[in-house]
Amino acid sequence: MSAKRLYRISFINQGKVYEVYARSVAQGSLFGFIEIEKLVFGERSTVVLDPGEERIKSEFAGVRRTYIPMHAVLRIDEVEKEGVSKISDARGSNVAQFPMPILAPGQRNDSGE
Repeated sequence: MSAKRLYRISFINQGKVYEVYARSVAQGSLFGFIEIEKLVFGERSTVVLDPGEERIKSEFAGVRRTYIPMHAVLRIDEVEKEGVSKISDARGSNVAQFPMPILAPGQRNDSGE
């Protein structure tokens, strides 16, 4: 039996860079969104707590599936080992969101195309 796949997803949300781990990533049924399921958080010792990981874990507590806008996704990597989920500040780094309009099929842009 092959090992279960594990993905590291980095995306921008409200000026912060989120990095989460999940077992399932797909093009969502909602147009323009990436569907992320089965979020994975490390089972760490209760003696040593990472406040960053606890923050993101509490933010996604009870979430079975989340949809991230495609234009907010920075990268998706298939990884072998789980790392620490985290939220970091996007300011002062070389990370920038690429603004782009997403047109639904059949829509026309301002130039009539």
